[in-house]
Amino acid sequence: MSGYLLRAFHRYKGNQIRDMYNAVVRLQTLQALPPFVRSMNSNVQYKVGFIGLGNMGSQMASRLIDDGHCLVVYDTDKTAADALASKGAVGAPSPAELAATPGLAAIITMLPGPEAVMDVYCDKATGVFSARNGVSAPLLLDCSTVDPATSRVLAASALQAPLSVSSRPLAGTANPLLMDAPVSGGTAGAAAGTLTFMCGGRPEAFDAARPILSAMGKRLVHCGGSGSGQAAKLCNNLVLAIQMAGVSEGMALGRRLGLDPALLADIFNSSTAACWSSGTNNPCPGVVDSAPASRGYEGGFGARLMVKDLGLAISAAELADSPVPVGSLVQNMYQVVCDEGHGPRDFSSIFQHVYGGGLRREEAPAARPAAEGSDSSAWSP
Repeated sequence: MSGYLLRAFHRYKGNQIRDMYNAVVRLQTLQALPPFVRSMNSNVQYKVGFIGLGNMGSQMASRLIDDGHCLVVYDTDKTAADALASKGAVGAPSPAELAATPGLAAIITMLPGPEAVMDVYCDKATGVFSARNGVSAPLLLDCSTVDPATSRVLAASALQAPLSVSSRPLAGTANPLLMDAPVSGGTAGAAAGTLTFMCGGRPEAFDAARPILSAMGKRLVHCGGSGSGQAAKLCNNLVLAIQMAGVSEGMALGRRLGLDPALLADIFNSSTAACWSSGTNNPCPGVVDSAPASRGYEGGFGARLMVKDLGLAISAAELADSPVPVGSLVQNMYQVVCDEGHGPRDFSSIFQHVYGGGLRREEAPAARPAAEGSDSSAWSP
């Protein structure tokens, strides 16, 4: 055999051996995963509990259903659960009864704040941890935005909760593993399945959660131990709140100087002011058709939730001895929006309720009086 043919033969055999080796490694990796994770990798339907069906939670749950998976859902607003039931979800009467549902691969929670999270998980009568005969799901994913300390307490509490005897535990524990997994991307990202998940918890929990979260998001980041996902989310929302205030201030100034809002936004988006608050969630009505501003600021991330998140960020900053002077000022501005009765509106409504929509004083409608004790005079349009 010539030298050329001999070398070609060895390359061919070498490639065959390498491909066989890689196939064996993939098989061993798949076999090492828990059964429900193997089934997800095989595109087999699986069962997930989902608690909290607000603007974000309902979109995320819908993505899971659209991906072909079976959902058991709970929300204090029965109409929200009924809406998903029309897509095939099954309603549960309480978090505890949802958690006791046989065959759950995971339970996801998407709740408005720390108090709601602690109540849903720890209430002795109706909480997830009080499920009859133990929690069915070996994996708990809290996608709510809370403070890091709450997430750490919750993760420790999960390790004391009994796991159903019919469930196969993760990482050899006899208890469910809880991971904080707050999200970024807004309602548009939730609807499109392009959320970013910032995860804090054990690596085994992150690996098991990956197939579930991938149905709802395009980027999954393991930030570290319990609470680290929440730390990343609070830093992100601190910047987001400041960013939106800055875009609103610039858009309002431009409008009063006679600039077309769409033109100014286009300049922002192709210049150093480019950001999500301008390009995707622009606060000026009519600039971005899909933004909440173009539908009366409905259906987005409420100003009251931004006030809550900023409060959590500021409290965390105090514990870390980290100054947040701009964050504190911006929190007061969003509080004005809430005090004037607009808390449920998307936080971009700061453009209207603090900056007057960029209208001149003689053009602006009379402002609603602020609630007693609030000081909105510094931000009058």
